[in-house]
Amino acid sequence: MWTKQSKEHWAFSCEAHTYIAFVNGILLLFQIIKQHPTQFQTGLSALIASLKNHHHPPQLRNPMFQTTCALFAGTWVRDDTYPLYQSSNCPFIDAEFNCQMYGRPDSDYLKYRWQPLNCVLPRFDGLVFLSKMRGKHVMFFGDSLGRNQWESLICMISASAPQMQTQMTKGDPLSTFNFIDYGLSISFYEAPYLVDIEIVGGRRILKLDDISVNGNSWTTADVLVFNTGHWWSHKGSLQGWDLIETGGQYYKDIDRLVALEKGLRTWADWVDTNVDVTKTRVFFQSISPTHYNPSEWIAGATAIASKNCYGETTPMAGMTYPGTYPDQMRVVDEVIREMHVPTYLLDITMLSELRKDGHPSIYSGDLSPAQRANPGVSADCSHWCLPGLPDTWNELFYTVLFY
Repeated sequence: MWTKQSKEHWAFSCEAHTYIAFVNGILLLFQIIKQHPTQFQTGLSALIASLKNHHHPPQLRNPMFQTTCALFAGTWVRDDTYPLYQSSNCPFIDAEFNCQMYGRPDSDYLKYRWQPLNCVLPRFDGLVFLSKMRGKHVMFFGDSLGRNQWESLICMISASAPQMQTQMTKGDPLSTFNFIDYGLSISFYEAPYLVDIEIVGGRRILKLDDISVNGNSWTTADVLVFNTGHWWSHKGSLQGWDLIETGGQYYKDIDRLVALEKGLRTWADWVDTNVDVTKTRVFFQSISPTHYNPSEWIAGATAIASKNCYGETTPMAGMTYPGTYPDQMRVVDEVIREMHVPTYLLDITMLSELRKDGHPSIYSGDLSPAQRANPGVSADCSHWCLPGLPDTWNELFYTVLFY
């Protein structure tokens, strides 16, 4: 439980940590003004949003690394030592993420490394991950973007020890990959809204105030990585519920940001009540952006608005994305800011927005030949190719876990 002493220690650490991060943030802003004066106004709010994660308790084991490195502000640089694994050597990748297997003709999108402004990310080492996490249970919870990251991490670790004894158990909603020699298990639990959905009379009830079913599956983990976002805005045939229940009332629909906030506060209350901070570390992956509207990154692109991410082969240059920052991130940040249990925000939103080239587009095993011939309608500009961007998410996760 969250004791008075742990609250006081957390608050003291946060004050010192936030002050140092603020000073470094100011220095970063001056660098942006000097290096990218024309992008300053657009990038300012995004960089501030990225720096906000520093209000969370320091969880990097090397305080100097954390306080001098803004992990989530930087640029993409070409690096021919990437990718960290080949899709052909990782049979665990789902067809919808396996772009190379399903005919993507270019490969330059695999050759980029994330470069924070004032530090260099430690290179991911799967053997180090295995050694430090021996006997542990890591669990990802959320939607298919969480599955995207889960499969990426499995591939990254497996590439370091290809002869290791492993076991994959796939299920619904829980799938688990075991690195048997190290007693490490890495799981994915599908819960797109985090809160529960109950089937009543054939109708799907999204229960914004209840997380007991999903929460009971999360109590054994040593590391928890949560994500949610995309499903809250889906409508029509993609909507994952028929009715919303909150405050004892049922609704056909409510404002989606209000629904997200209610669901996240239910999740946050569960974490604050049930997580033992002496045994379990908690992370929240920020909103993964989509690239369906090229007018966000190409001035005057309305004439090719059906193009979406199809044909994009390079990241955005520079440190800022000209499109809008997701409204959902305001909700996420507010909820996490008010939590008692230290919850580290892996703020991958801005760095991912720069990667309009990283989506499966039409190179997904889920698409028929007719769908592939119509990328304006069928391209997947939401998920990410593997290898690809989620590998960077895991490099950041690795850095926060061990440095």
